[in-house]
Order: sequence, then structure tokens, then C-alpha cells
Amino acid sequence: MVKIRLKRLGRKKAPFYRIIAIDSRERRQGEAIMELGWYNPLTDDFQFNRKQVLRFLKTGAQPTATVAGLMKKAQL
Repeated sequence: MVKIRLKRLGRKKAPFYRIIAIDSRERRQGEAIMELGWYNPLTDDFQFNRKQVLRFLKTGAQPTATVAGLMKKAQL
């Protein structure tokens, strides 16, 4: 099953995340199928590639709770 979830980047105490589509059995830092956007929790900024996210959702990808909240904020 494909999941849409966060991949942590950044440095200690300064997190930055990429929003990725990845096989659910893959580790958190594993190789992504596709990068779909980014999220900066320090400034609460984020950006999605709407077309790609909708394509993955239509094919059955499941977003994690955090990503689902971001999608709700973005009215996706």
C-alpha cells in the first residue's frame, strides 16, 4: 500500500519535512516513489503539488494523520 507521509530533513531542533509518496513497508528515510511537496513546522508553511497528490489519492494512497491535516488546511 502506498502512503503519503513526511520525510524528515533539516538539522537538530530545526525540522523540515518533505511530503512524499512511499510504500508503507519502507522505512521513514527510505526511497520515495515521488516527492509531492514540503512542510516547515517552525513557520507553519507548506506546499503541495496538487495534481500529483490527487493522482495518488485516486489510485488508493492513504495519507497519514499529519498529512491529512495539512491537506485539510490546503482545502485539498
